[in-house]
Amino acid sequence: MYVLKTKSEFDSAHFLKGYDGKCANIHGHRWIVSIEVGSETVLEEGPYSGMVVDFGKLKDDLREETHKLDHTLILEKGSLKSTTVEAMKEEGFTMVELDFRPTAENLAKYFYEIMSKKGYHVIRARVYETPENCAEYYV
Repeated sequence: MYVLKTKSEFDSAHFLKGYDGKCANIHGHRWIVSIEVGSETVLEEGPYSGMVVDFGKLKDDLREETHKLDHTLILEKGSLKSTTVEAMKEEGFTMVELDFRPTAENLAKYFYEIMSKKGYHVIRARVYETPENCAEYYV
């Protein structure tokens, strides 16, 4: 099996409503997302002959998704009062509301699924909250 790996980084904040610890408060991370894609074969014809996929396209597709979260507050829908969300929007804050709790584990699955929907055979997605701590998702 051929395996290609790329990564993209972004800065954002999140919090975990109902968590019993300091992560219940809004805090930020320098998130690193690593994606591994693979294939049993390489392309045999055309400009990408000998490749699984073009690294440039793979990197661009991942960056497109991480860019959507860069310098935002990532929050689970319903985790803040609607009046709070509206007040923050009025102040010009950028928020991304997700249907799930924004843990590293859930974000790893999120990126796995997004890149799979883009047509990649994703083997594994890793999301680092810190240089030492990451969560990964694979099937």
